[in-house]
Amino acid sequence: MPDSQPQPPSSSSNSSGSSGSSGQSDHSVLLLCGARLTDGRTVDVRLGGGRIEAVGTAGSLAPGPARAGGARVDLNGYLLLPAPAEPHAHGDTALSADRGGPVPYDPKDVQRRATEAALLQLGHGSTAVRAHVRVGDVQGLGALAAVLQARRSLRGLAELTAVAMPRVLTGIAGADGLAMLRDAAKMGASVVGGCPDLDPDPTGYAEAVLEVASEHGCPVDLHTDAVDPARLARLAAMAGGLRPGVTLGPCAGLSRLPAEAAARVADQLAAAGVTVVCLPQGGCGSVDRRGTAPVRLLRAAGVRVAAGSGALRDLSNPVGRGDPLEAAYLLASRHGLRAEDAYDTVSASSRAALGLPEVRVEAGFPAELLAVRGDHLAGALSLAYSRIVVHRGRVVARTSAVREYCNSAVAAELGLPRQGRGELS
Repeated sequence: MPDSQPQPPSSSSNSSGSSGSSGQSDHSVLLLCGARLTDGRTVDVRLGGGRIEAVGTAGSLAPGPARAGGARVDLNGYLLLPAPAEPHAHGDTALSADRGGPVPYDPKDVQRRATEAALLQLGHGSTAVRAHVRVGDVQGLGALAAVLQARRSLRGLAELTAVAMPRVLTGIAGADGLAMLRDAAKMGASVVGGCPDLDPDPTGYAEAVLEVASEHGCPVDLHTDAVDPARLARLAAMAGGLRPGVTLGPCAGLSRLPAEAAARVADQLAAAGVTVVCLPQGGCGSVDRRGTAPVRLLRAAGVRVAAGSGALRDLSNPVGRGDPLEAAYLLASRHGLRAEDAYDTVSASSRAALGLPEVRVEAGFPAELLAVRGDHLAGALSLAYSRIVVHRGRVVARTSAVREYCNSAVAAELGLPRQGRGELS
């Protein structure tokens, strides 16, 4: 059931406004009817120009003056939420686990896999994806060029941004990597980052990335296991006040530190305004570094914590799903977060980590929405199979799942809910 194939978006409409094969344009009107909100209200939501125009009680809204032919989507039985965003994906290695051997870096293959991965994540609800891409070494800038081409092909469906990740930046060996990082930023990588833990001089690596970020006015996103408190303290001191911001992840090593040391690091990260992206579905490195950052400790210290998916069916996690609702489910079920706080890590906090505007189901906010079958958030995280995804005010993905049972006198007698009515043998 959860693996049902995504269906093409559909809605009733007599409007002729469209933008080619991508469907409804940003300037068309879309009316979402009978959606349930997390506060228990059932509402109609009118979208136009890529934003939420109005929210009213169910049945109270029309498409709007002079636009009486707008599309309508029936959301009866669905919970309407701000859309998730994916803060930690790997576009160049995604969907490569079944290849065997090294990841193929042929640009056409990388572009195809990066595009498919982004569409899979869009189907789950993520209308924005930050993809980390290796630069330098064997692949040079070819993988980055392929991911940037995937970004262009996805325009109007999802927002895909790239993080340039060189391997070494210090010493003689790092000179080429540093030049490559600068070239990547000029080429279109909107974020610079990498993994300081793999450089002989981790602090020097971080300093180099921060310098390039300052030159180009772009954010920083660094991979670290965060096992060295002193190194993290230095990084926090360097990152303090840097705009547009610094993100660290997955920081699983923090959960292995003594409680006092972890709390001290959390306070330092909070003071520096650093965002931590945890990966509850599994890491993106070696198996011996698996684990999840101590999300409750970090949140209590005031650190913004977002949750990402990490590896999507590559060698690091051959069964990775790239599903933000699964990440939220794991934070709620395994790490004790309330359902609302768990969903915040994949929606509001992830959007903030990506520098995206806030989304609320209120007039004036961006129309980046996810409708999930269910009537409350905890239930949606538990059984979030059917989903309708809205990006820039139009439906861009729909996944439908129907559970059917064979006829049962007991079920009929008790009046149990059933989605399917087919005859099963």
